[in-house]
Amino acid sequence: MKQQKGFSLIELLIVVAIILIISAIAVPAFIRSKIAANEASAIASLNDINLGETTYNNTYPGTYATLAALGPGGPVCGVPSATNACLIDNVLASASSADAAKSGYYFTIGGDLVTGYTSLAQPSNPNTTGTRTFCSDQTLVLFVNATGGDCTSATASPL
Repeated sequence: MKQQKGFSLIELLIVVAIILIISAIAVPAFIRSKIAANEASAIASLNDINLGETTYNNTYPGTYATLAALGPGGPVCGVPSATNACLIDNVLASASSADAAKSGYYFTIGGDLVTGYTSLAQPSNPNTTGTRTFCSDQTLVLFVNATGGDCTSATASPL
């Protein structure tokens, strides 16, 4: 009787099929956990923006800042000023478009910046980097839109 060396084609196909089944189960769970981590980072970033806006308004009374003005204006902080307050890190201050997103989310600050502001966190790639949209304003209340659409205090739920 001839001794077999190695594995047969059927055995290899069975192993490959098992690996595919395991990965089909594991990949969606990994994506969901990555989305949850990105959303937690977006919430923390909005809290940082709120803290920065409050400090900015106390330091430079009568106005709120743009996202860029809250940051250092470069990799390191020089002398803080109204245009580069050094209140948030450069990564967050630069995350103003989907291409420059921070942890899958990009941020914008709107409003008249005199009587108030509205900060918004949107996923850079919806349903891949995040599913929900977050926002806040000068009241410091965080809001969430679970469908990922427009987020304002009128269209979203408090977080």
